[in-house]
Amino acid sequence: MSLAGGSGPARVLVVRNDATDPVGLLGQWLEAAGLELVDIRADAGDPVPSRVPDDIDAVVSLGGAISATSDAEARWLPAERALLCDAVEREVPVLGVCLGGQLLTVALGGQVRRALVPEYGLVQLDLTPAAAVDALFATIAPGSPVAQYHGDEMAELPEQAVLLASTPACRHQAWRIGETAWAVQFHPEIDAATLADWAGSDARNLAREGTTPAEVTAGLAAREREVAAVWEPFAAAFAAVVRVAAGARLSAL
Repeated sequence: MSLAGGSGPARVLVVRNDATDPVGLLGQWLEAAGLELVDIRADAGDPVPSRVPDDIDAVVSLGGAISATSDAEARWLPAERALLCDAVEREVPVLGVCLGGQLLTVALGGQVRRALVPEYGLVQLDLTPAAAVDALFATIAPGSPVAQYHGDEMAELPEQAVLLASTPACRHQAWRIGETAWAVQFHPEIDAATLADWAGSDARNLAREGTTPAEVTAGLAAREREVAAVWEPFAAAFAAVVRVAAGARLSAL
């Protein structure tokens, strides 16, 4: 039972949209911070609720190769977008990662399109002034490295969204709406092995973009520990938000 039910760790519903993109390091860090993960393999046919279940205290939506509006290909996407919208409306903490961030963007009225410049491999983030006072991004130093792998982008943000991070190729790298919902275009959850798997199976597409699997993976492979040291505090900060929100809901019962 979750904090929302009165005892035990706060529970995070993790929606997996692609077999190749597990919760990875992010899941390890959230569990280390005391949260319980409840996995939904949407890509494997697990049903996705359109509302946040009563015993769930937060939602994490993961990445994938599909588009945020590929409803014919991935029939669970309307339910997932409704789930994310419900979480925001009820102030249940949300973290959308890459495709998950794009789904949150669309769910709240923003737009996603093919990226003008796709990003692959390790990049450095430019933070906005708002990041310095954000519950999660205050843990991140300007210029911090993070892994990227996206061909779509969050082109137009929802109304009232607060931009938190950009790169030269992609202005909308991260945003927050309200005090408990975040969308990120990048992949804090992956390690070098996962990135190598993605790039290795995508060599033809990478060649069209003028790069190779080796070039894409080299940066993260060389700086894996440094990158993990940047993003583990970010995950711990999200866990803290989840615990506070769960406690507040418990007190309101």
